[in-house]
Amino acid sequence: MAAYTPKNILITGAAGFIASHVANRLARSYPDYKIVVLDKLDYCSNLKNLLPSRSSPNFKFVKGDIGSADLVNYLLITESIDTIMHFAAQTHVDNSFGNSFEFTKNNIYGTHVLLEACKVTGQVKRFIHVSTDEVYGETDEDAVVGNHEASQLLPTNPYSATKAGAEMLVMAYGRSYGLPVITTRGNNVYGPNQFPEKLIPKFILLAMRGQPLPIHGDGSNVRSYLYCEDVAEAFEVILHKGEVGHVYNIGTKKERRVIDVAKDICSLFSMDPEMSIKFVENRPFNDQRYFLDDQKLKNLGWSERTTWEDGLKKTMEWYTSNPDWWGDVSGALLPHPRMLMMPGGVERNGFDDGRTADVPSGFDKKEGTVPGSGDAAASGKPSLKFLIYGRTGWIGGLLGKLCEGQGIPYEYGKGRLEDRSSLMADIRNIKPTQVFNAAGLTGRPNVDWCESHKTETIRVNVAGTLTLADVCRESGLLMVNFATGCIFEYDAAHPEGSGIGFKEEDKPNFIGSFYSKTKAMVEELLREYDNVCTLRVRMPISSDLSNPRNFITKISRYSKVVNIPNSMTILDELLPISIEMAKRNLRGIWNFTNPGVVSHNEILEMYKQYIDPEFKWENFTLEEQAKVIVAPRSNNEMDGAKLKGEFPELLSIKESLVKYVFEPNKKVASV
Repeated sequence: MAAYTPKNILITGAAGFIASHVANRLARSYPDYKIVVLDKLDYCSNLKNLLPSRSSPNFKFVKGDIGSADLVNYLLITESIDTIMHFAAQTHVDNSFGNSFEFTKNNIYGTHVLLEACKVTGQVKRFIHVSTDEVYGETDEDAVVGNHEASQLLPTNPYSATKAGAEMLVMAYGRSYGLPVITTRGNNVYGPNQFPEKLIPKFILLAMRGQPLPIHGDGSNVRSYLYCEDVAEAFEVILHKGEVGHVYNIGTKKERRVIDVAKDICSLFSMDPEMSIKFVENRPFNDQRYFLDDQKLKNLGWSERTTWEDGLKKTMEWYTSNPDWWGDVSGALLPHPRMLMMPGGVERNGFDDGRTADVPSGFDKKEGTVPGSGDAAASGKPSLKFLIYGRTGWIGGLLGKLCEGQGIPYEYGKGRLEDRSSLMADIRNIKPTQVFNAAGLTGRPNVDWCESHKTETIRVNVAGTLTLADVCRESGLLMVNFATGCIFEYDAAHPEGSGIGFKEEDKPNFIGSFYSKTKAMVEELLREYDNVCTLRVRMPISSDLSNPRNFITKISRYSKVVNIPNSMTILDELLPISIEMAKRNLRGIWNFTNPGVVSHNEILEMYKQYIDPEFKWENFTLEEQAKVIVAPRSNNEMDGAKLKGEFPELLSIKESLVKYVFEPNKKVASV
């Protein structure tokens, strides 16, 4: 077969890891080829990855989303594109378990847009679709022959399933419309410029910081690793010599267990593996092995050049020389990262010399733009924008102030939670990256109000919350939902004073108040929404002791109080954590309280010690309390291990009370 010579190549996802090496290699080696790169600059992209090509006259960068059909068609026509190398995709398996819809949107729909544009314009002579070895599914541990290109596709996680789905579209367009498609399926790739959510750069950065290397499961999983420059050369070979309609595995026969990779990195940093490696909870499903037959590609003349030892050393040297390449990556270095996949994109140190494409003014910013040196996002921080519901509420108001203090753009929602169309209008107009729901009915002045206003309570607390969650899910948005922990009460399995708290997976056992009943109901239903982060708040306290909603303010004004230990939420410490949870894209249910318990009397003793030495109060029993309230109150201890594990710096309830509430308000000099 005659070698293929392209003229104008469009490379998607080229500010990412593998594609940037391919783009830089082609721009450098083939000055007669025009290289147009398209990237929306998601969290794992970085314009600095393309710095070697910035001064090349045959190179052009366009910021844009492959999901924009208008932009893709415009580029194909105006740049006379005859070749597409399609790398753009969401690729991190951990993220796919928590945000699978975004993977479908990017990996399947984005591919479909490109294919349809090729069909409509009729000018593309090569469409190289970049897939993954994971579409084959798990290889038998005792297999001596790897998966060949005709092997059955048996994906086992949402990421690989979307890549297999995209492959089916590529194959269909090749057969139905005669598009000149080629598909590649590659092993794991490592090397410079890789975002550190992936194993090798994560371990290197953690080792640089002297932190332990977390291994999912027992570390026996086997993977094959190729150095990035070898892979870039493989794509160069496939571009010129690959046969239309064929699939090519890009792989290596050399396999390594994850535990051995960790030990090799420990060796490079002179670390003791026994002390430096820790085993953590496994993924929901973690394939034991991927093994490829790469003979077909070798027949085209390609072969692996870089040994594991040399490649790992080069990679380590690059990261130690460029420790701040990605900015703040603390979220990626967690054992189970959930990074942001944001519609607004991320720009890190954008080009400032005008080497970007001219996109017509009619394009929406989300669909296609040219980054300039003055872009706010060029500082390296994600382009966050929060949509907050609950403007007139206590927590909603505090969230707005926190956003102002942190420089995070935000707007309050104008729609009513139960009105779906108004919520959709808010999202369409504001274009948020995350949504916070701090709206809800707790009662006026307390939860007893809900006992006589049940339909209103249902409308907001149940129907409204579910509607917002559903709208956010349809829009691919995370919803942080401020819920309540007042859905439990001490029982035989969790007795008062035992230190045994209710965990996130426990079912509510308190239905004494209608308010708690609606909150327990909606929490159970929200478990079915994988885009929701539910935060169980209890007896919220803040440093503002003049606020009548503050638990301390309430009990300091009562003539009598009960004396029962409870878990509570110090908002001054925990609300900033809720913002960090949104940044980390955390999902599921979280006990949003400080670890431990504190009783009413212990709080009032602190109040007397720090605020008013003359303060006095009386106690009464639950039976006596029941005579002056309409609905029973919840008393319980929440297990704080999950939140403490994610945020080790979180203070216990008594420590937090002193630091955030009583010390700032101290009026007694001798404390």
